[in-house]
Amino acid sequence: METNRSLTKQIQFLFEQNTIVRNLERFQNFIVISLCIGLFCVMLIRLGEMFFSLLKPLNFQAITSDILSILILVELFRLLIVYLQEQRISIGSAVEVSLVSALREVLLEGVVAIPLDKLLGISVFLIVLGGLLWLRASMFDRFNSVNFDAHS
Repeated sequence: METNRSLTKQIQFLFEQNTIVRNLERFQNFIVISLCIGLFCVMLIRLGEMFFSLLKPLNFQAITSDILSILILVELFRLLIVYLQEQRISIGSAVEVSLVSALREVLLEGVVAIPLDKLLGISVFLIVLGGLLWLRASMFDRFNSVNFDAHS
């Protein structure tokens, strides 16, 4: 009889909301840690490829592309680290990664080679991302300038 009650309590404990959420967060953290390890390995591989490409005749566009790719990977890695520490996504880092990614694509193709409609789309995208970055910075300044002690 005692074992049935004990088993019932254990089953109820497994299906409590707090237990489910805690286990899902652990699993999610495991996934993010796996992504961090994989991303770190990809960064090392790209860095090695970049150094080996320096031994050949210099191709400015390829080297710039490699450097920007590594910077994008570093920013993504930083974004994952912030997520693990604070359990939230850093909007500023996500916008910065998007900005650098879009600029990398423009540098790869060359501004002259991009069709006008695609160039206008990229321009609007960059303006929106810049606006988000500005809005985030201005909201941060406003939030820091509020004196909470005066309202008490």
